[in-house]
Amino acid sequence: MEEAKLPPELTNIFKYWYRNQVNNVRWAGALSDSYGLECGVRQGGLSSPTLFNLYVDDLLGELSSTRTGCYIDGVSLNNISYADDMVLLSASICGLRKLIAVCEAYVEKHGLAYNTKKSVVMVFEAEGKTSKNLTLPPISLNRVALERVNKVKYLGHMLAPDLRDDTDIERERRALSVRANMLARRFARCSYAVKITLFRAYCTSFYTCSLWAKYSQKSYNALRVQYNNAFRVLMGLPRFCSASGMFADARVDCFYATMRKRCGSLVRRVRGGTNSILAMIASRLDCKYVNYCCSMSNGLERQ
Repeated sequence: MEEAKLPPELTNIFKYWYRNQVNNVRWAGALSDSYGLECGVRQGGLSSPTLFNLYVDDLLGELSSTRTGCYIDGVSLNNISYADDMVLLSASICGLRKLIAVCEAYVEKHGLAYNTKKSVVMVFEAEGKTSKNLTLPPISLNRVALERVNKVKYLGHMLAPDLRDDTDIERERRALSVRANMLARRFARCSYAVKITLFRAYCTSFYTCSLWAKYSQKSYNALRVQYNNAFRVLMGLPRFCSASGMFADARVDCFYATMRKRCGSLVRRVRGGTNSILAMIASRLDCKYVNYCCSMSNGLERQ
């Protein structure tokens, strides 16, 4: 961490804090001897994300300065990073290898190490083409060949080579089913108002749903049906009662209203961002994404 980026007083506080931390491990009632924390940031600490961002900021700068990888409207998108979860993007094997070499040199210099077991390669397909039979030259990280996969979860969102979101929608449908059954089993005796609050808190989040843009009507309808049934089960309503009627009576957003709000929230946050990548995305929202939100919230078929 460069001291110039923080006031000296604050830097000294963090130095003292991390140099004098003492850890213990408890196992089966026994407590280990104390030992110091020699590397890394505090797990779950409020300051840890900011400190880690300062630590890897130079790496992100080096990757962007290579001018290698994917570009959209002149904006470099060769890496997308959230804390220690990083994605490298390149239109060619040579470019990807160059980006990996930058990462390898950085971690060697700073005493870090990549987990090759959690690092994979995915080839995204062009429209109307498939990459299943494409032979890919080996791509290595720390001299270990990386596995090529057909799906991967990044920050909780399932990605596929054809950029379709059916797999991620199914992930959310299964998660909704688990949450709804848990609520119905544990809170069956609660009051009507409490159940409404629980449903809003646990069954309307739809993590990353505002990113869904390419999916089948079948998978989308399956999630909508699961949403409706989750409310019926929790509230003890008949299986075939009117979905629109029950949500209106309870003053709870229906499936399409929930999706519309999630998409609108993403648009607002992207437009309010100052990052160059967000600014590039915001410039494309008016012409494509808003129309997509309208079609999705109205339940029109997506191909």
